[in-house]
Amino acid sequence: MVRETKFYDTLGVSPGATDAELKSAYKKGALKHHPDKNAHNPAAAEKFKELSKAYEALSDPQKRQLYDQYGEEGLEQGGGGGGMAAEDLFAQFFGGGGGAFGGMFGGGGMRDAGPKKAKTIHHVHKVSLEDIYRGKVSKLALQKSIICPTCDGRGGKEGAVKTCTGCNGAGMKTMMRQMGPMIQRFQTVCPDCQGEGENIRDKDRCKRCSGKKTVIERKVLHVHVDKGVKNGHKIEFRGEGDQVPGVLPGDVQFEIEQKPHPRFQRKDDDLFYHTEIDLLTALAGGQIHVEHLDDRWLSVGIEPGEVIGPGEIKMIRGQGMPSLRHHDFGNLYIQFDVKMPPSNFNSPEKIQMLESILPPRKEQPPPPRDSMVEDYTLEDVDASGQRRAQGATGMDEEDEDGVPHGAERMQCASQ
Repeated sequence: MVRETKFYDTLGVSPGATDAELKSAYKKGALKHHPDKNAHNPAAAEKFKELSKAYEALSDPQKRQLYDQYGEEGLEQGGGGGGMAAEDLFAQFFGGGGGAFGGMFGGGGMRDAGPKKAKTIHHVHKVSLEDIYRGKVSKLALQKSIICPTCDGRGGKEGAVKTCTGCNGAGMKTMMRQMGPMIQRFQTVCPDCQGEGENIRDKDRCKRCSGKKTVIERKVLHVHVDKGVKNGHKIEFRGEGDQVPGVLPGDVQFEIEQKPHPRFQRKDDDLFYHTEIDLLTALAGGQIHVEHLDDRWLSVGIEPGEVIGPGEIKMIRGQGMPSLRHHDFGNLYIQFDVKMPPSNFNSPEKIQMLESILPPRKEQPPPPRDSMVEDYTLEDVDASGQRRAQGATGMDEEDEDGVPHGAERMQCASQ
């Protein structure tokens, strides 16, 4: 005697119905009430879900036994609630999008998960800024699993691999345990096949793969690093990953990681360079030389009379990084540090000469006449004091995005 008959009533069968009668009733009701056939009938869609829920429970012997004994509440407490979606059950029952019933309503509501695929193998490929500037092809070796060529992925001799009878090939067994009025339902690895779903006698196992169905192979891939590629860019090799019997081969994905550079900093397609010049060059002009990323040397002239201030930034147009695929070039920004001469380098005569050449000193407004004035001299500051002072005054600040003040911002080229 069953505790309740709701699921049986939904399918229109008696509690003593056979598996064939359950299957026939679900088939008839699912085709009649499928949402694609009743697009403007919400009641039909709801009925379709109820039919699917009922059939999913009663078509499983363990769930049916639980339902007959404890009803729908016992089924949910025992872990049998939820289940697959109605569309997924329908697709599984009728063979997905194909078969005799596949697509009979146009397939508007069907969901095709597609064939299973092995996991993607991820690698980080560290590349120098020179290689990104010029482009290169890297040969990278990796270890991956392939289908054993000796047994064709069976794991043993042909006909020697048997489906495990303990779990019907699932690799897992469903167990139920009664704890007072509650039913606990849980899954565990099948002890008969250790979760493999198959049994192979030791003498019939493949000698090359030892029954594992796959072997390890070394594969060399040619990774094309395009000019101007960005940090974090991903390069994918479809189907070059691990192979597993019964699923599609996985992919291999390389992520570009740009190495730090001793001379240049990069921001999108622009390059930033620091150089130090003496006071004479800053005031009277001169020349600096910059070693670029492609072994060229840039000879940069500072015109006489073009005064360069400490921390000032200048630009050389078109000497930055190439943009990915378009290969237009960004700009090269040069920030100047002006090295001052040492103390006491001047004699009184030279100081007079400087006073005659340089613009006059800026007059400082005097203190009020009635104020108290004290005289002081400046002292040198050690390294610790320099760090404290710079932290307090915000010296050598950069914007949050790492670009020095005054640098022109450039739009990224579309990719």
